[in-house]
Amino acid sequence: MEPGQIVLAPIVSEKSYSGTSVGKYTFRVHEDAHRTQVRQAVEQLFDVKVARVNISKVQAKPKRRGTIRGTRPGWKKAVVQLRPGFSIEFFEGAQI
Repeated sequence: MEPGQIVLAPIVSEKSYSGTSVGKYTFRVHEDAHRTQVRQAVEQLFDVKVARVNISKVQAKPKRRGTIRGTRPGWKKAVVQLRPGFSIEFFEGAQI
């Protein structure tokens, strides 16, 4: 897979932005991607060095609107910690 197919989107939330001060960035990643692929993709896309990658699966949630029942799909997220001295400028412009 290409790096753009592995890292799908940044996750925008208060919790993810609070991690940027210590060098942790959160991304939505491909379901079949593993830690090594995520590490290589982030290093290629943003020209940084990665120290750690933590991956977790967000479970599917049942939802209901009136009598219609369904589920929101599950997805995979990765929390990437960069080595000291590196940062991703994409996240730096946002204010909490």
